[in-house]
Amino acid sequence: MKIVIADKSHIGYAEIICKTIEDAAKVRGTGIAKRKPEYIATKMENGNAVIALDGDKFAGFCYIEKWGHGKFVANSGLIVHPDYRGLGLSKKIKQVIFDHSRTKFPDAKIFSITTGLAVMKLNTSLGYKPVTFSELTDDPTFWDGCQTCVNYDVLTRTNRKMCLCTGMLYDPNNQSKEAPKKIKEKVFYRLKNMKQNLFLKKEKK
Repeated sequence: MKIVIADKSHIGYAEIICKTIEDAAKVRGTGIAKRKPEYIATKMENGNAVIALDGDKFAGFCYIEKWGHGKFVANSGLIVHPDYRGLGLSKKIKQVIFDHSRTKFPDAKIFSITTGLAVMKLNTSLGYKPVTFSELTDDPTFWDGCQTCVNYDVLTRTNRKMCLCTGMLYDPNNQSKEAPKKIKEKVFYRLKNMKQNLFLKKEKK
């Protein structure tokens, strides 16, 4: 197994990457924005993605998005092929893409929006902190990218101030030497249930 910075030689994997992301969204029933193979290919050509390969077989992927003229970057599209889940691969990919982001964009704030506890734990271990959406990029192109998410109507109903996702931010200028606090799962689930009860009930009316 190897995790490398993707380049144009990996464009042939774009189709299976998009299919794996789409299938994962259906299985989880949660918001994962779809991406087209052409978009993934561009990320590879620009050196803004990492790919995990087991020989020639696709195992995992993640890419970098730049917003606000480089003031913000996001590590998006983290996905692991079903054949390789449960092996700790997502954590390894997340570390590689995070380190790559810090190297390419050392002054940028790195942010994430997620509904998944596993991603929240990974982010916390890297120094991310939960924040309100107002502390993330205000670039409309980023939020327009959520249109393919099943929860997009929630985002629009709240004027992009809140959704089922939790916003998380790594600020390179505001990092302490203290070890990151562990996320309490009960607190996360309580918050998630509150959001679902608040927003999804309105959806059914």
